[in-house]
Amino acid sequence: MWLWDGLFNALRMAWEVWWALVLGFALSGIVQAWVPRERLQSALGGRGAREAALATGLGAASSSCSYAAIAIAKSLFEKGASLGSAMAFQFASTNLVFELGIVLWLFIGWRFTLAEFVGGIVLIAAMWIALRLLVTREREEEIRKIAAAADPGHIHPTSSSALPLRRKVVSVQAWSDVAHNFRGDWQMLWKEIGAGFLIAGYIALLPMGFFNGLFVTDAPTPVRIAENVIVGPIVASLAFVCSIGNVPLAAVLWGGGISFSGVVAFLFADLLIPPIVAYYRKVYGGRFAALLVAVMGGSVVLAALAVEGLFSLLDLVPSHRPSVDSIADRPVTWNYTSVLDIVFALVFVALVGLTLRRGAKDPVCGMTVDRHAGNPTSVYAGKTWYFCGAHCKHRFDEQPELFSSRSRAAASGHPTSHA
Repeated sequence: MWLWDGLFNALRMAWEVWWALVLGFALSGIVQAWVPRERLQSALGGRGAREAALATGLGAASSSCSYAAIAIAKSLFEKGASLGSAMAFQFASTNLVFELGIVLWLFIGWRFTLAEFVGGIVLIAAMWIALRLLVTREREEEIRKIAAAADPGHIHPTSSSALPLRRKVVSVQAWSDVAHNFRGDWQMLWKEIGAGFLIAGYIALLPMGFFNGLFVTDAPTPVRIAENVIVGPIVASLAFVCSIGNVPLAAVLWGGGISFSGVVAFLFADLLIPPIVAYYRKVYGGRFAALLVAVMGGSVVLAALAVEGLFSLLDLVPSHRPSVDSIADRPVTWNYTSVLDIVFALVFVALVGLTLRRGAKDPVCGMTVDRHAGNPTSVYAGKTWYFCGAHCKHRFDEQPELFSSRSRAAASGHPTSHA
């Protein structure tokens, strides 16, 4: 039955990248909880090439999941990193990571792995230059304020950020700070992540000819390349799949006759899928989100064309087109993915469990906050209420009866009549 088949595909896709999702969000939690704002400002706060290069290196050593990458980039930007550095980190953590190169090599060969890394550097450089030219320092600070205000319930005070690293590693409070930021990121993005996997699962049911029909494969080379590098990102946007999840579908497209540059453009567009674009709009505002998508799209096309030209000159464009199954056809077996998924499932349970043991629900925004982290509180109706920040406390103090009744109704499972 197609309904079950699509859902099963989505579950298998989620299984392939579950560990990377948890790892990425855990790293995001550590960045938010443990890294002082002043240190990030000094390391990544400048708008120069050195800061962008450092961010690229940090991204390459980070998670390979698109959703986790945008969460970490937002954390870096809010902590004081420059916009160019945050975006460089974001792209590097999805296109320059080690595990992505391995999967590419296994599916379609080392030339694609090399193209991904070379093109990724070109892409980041092009995007950084464009943002430097198009976004002034004053505008960047405005965007930072928008990002900070976009989700006021997601601000977690971290009482452990000033501790030395060796004390953080053994501090329950420090790990509690990480856990609450980890849970906050999941609460903010779980709908987008779930929608992405579900849509990808059902798109995987479409015949290969549907995708191949979108690309020009028998026109003169310049026309074919130009069309492929534009349509490739569009297909990637429709596929709704994270960076590593894109690789098997890229192999299917390559086997169907799409140009080398078209496959590269397809791989680079994992940060332009609709749920992530919606996240840009939610966090950075509609105006800048539109500019960011345009800059990213243009950088993707430019990087793909640059790789095609360079690899053609060096005679490195592959000609062999193997038949590779899509990710939806890969069975769940006992392999390194299964081991990593189990390990990081335990990490997920441990971090969420820590928030359940030490946390309290903010009655205004619904976020779980640490009762021991020095969060703002109010006393009403004989009960202490905990808040993620002054914004939610102020709203509660204005209408305590409204928010307390909503909280009690939610806890009891009965809806409240308040609007």
